[in-house]
Amino acid sequence: MKLKSSLTFFAGFAACAALLVLLAATRSPTKGVPESEQDVYYPGSEDLKPDEMRIVALGTGMPSARPKQAAACWLVELGNGDKFLFDLGSGCHERIAAQKIPYDYLDKVFIGHLHVDHMGDLPTFWLGGTVMNRLTPLRIWGPSGGTPEYGTKHALDLMKKMYAWDIGTRSGVIDFRGGELEVHEFPFDGVNKVIYDENGVVIRSIPAVHGLDGAVSFILEWNGLKFVYGSDTIPNKWYVEHAKGADIAIHECFLPPTLLVTKQGFAPMEALMVGTQGHTSPEQFGKVMSLVKPRLAVGYHFYNDFDTEPEVRRRARKTYDGPLDLALDYMVWNVTKNDIRVRMSAIDEEVWPSPPLKKKNAPDTSKSIAFSKFTISGVIAMPEVMEPIFDEINEKYGTNIEPIFK
Repeated sequence: MKLKSSLTFFAGFAACAALLVLLAATRSPTKGVPESEQDVYYPGSEDLKPDEMRIVALGTGMPSARPKQAAACWLVELGNGDKFLFDLGSGCHERIAAQKIPYDYLDKVFIGHLHVDHMGDLPTFWLGGTVMNRLTPLRIWGPSGGTPEYGTKHALDLMKKMYAWDIGTRSGVIDFRGGELEVHEFPFDGVNKVIYDENGVVIRSIPAVHGLDGAVSFILEWNGLKFVYGSDTIPNKWYVEHAKGADIAIHECFLPPTLLVTKQGFAPMEALMVGTQGHTSPEQFGKVMSLVKPRLAVGYHFYNDFDTEPEVRRRARKTYDGPLDLALDYMVWNVTKNDIRVRMSAIDEEVWPSPPLKKKNAPDTSKSIAFSKFTISGVIAMPEVMEPIFDEINEKYGTNIEPIFK
């Protein structure tokens, strides 16, 4: 038996050595490392295979965003070309921009509930996107509330009124097609009900338990793959039942009450109520995943640092021993039926908007709002400065545009 074990060991060692020699032989002083060997994701540089799903964490932190972690946001890209955003929490817009995806492709947003850390960057993504070359209406799905005033439609109707000044400054000056909102409100108490069914992609909602009536989780299924996103919820029967069979199951995994006291300054009762009754503690998260048994469990919604991650992981492991990732912003999962590849993403801090995918229309000047005589009286027109600038553009592009203020 000892001889056989030794032979097995040396055979395995020889195979590994041969593989290393083969890899070394593929290296060249003028060629890059093959994509299959790269352990970092470079946004905008990799094709998505027809049978592949890519998930990018764009907000994994606590309700207050910080430089390291924005609030909740997840991007799902599919091999059929579809892309979906789940939640748009505070601080996530810059991470969306870092993906180098034309904004016309990012036209489908699913909001789990109306806390600011799950929809706080919706205004900047919506209106800022109009100058980031989005020329397609933004489509938003979100739950109803226990009463109409707590529902998604009411909130976004008020959002449009709140940003009347912003809309008024843009709509008659630029091609404002990307400023249109299509709001699809669905019942929050629908259990595994289809809310989206297009292009072979089906998205269902299930109720969540968080805050008030009107919180939901989402299940996306495509090409035999299943993605589940809990948004915010404490453990509940709907998630446990309908998340089963998931390839990727994302569920909040909040800081344990002890760390909410020592790191965040909570009072003990506040830490217990927030950390276990309003959010899901690591131990609760682990128990949920032990019941769901996904291919990969992903915990998020805590400040993931060198001194907090080990404690969160230790506590989650009390109740769950399966495959586990504790998410950070810019973590990437490439999912196929045979493999789940996990990497971190590179970050280009000088990213610019992708070019428009459609021909831009001339602004609808009928929607322009005029300045008052008082404001106009304060303008210094500077014709000696402005005329050369306008002449340069008109000559270069064959236009005949004149300054508004002369």
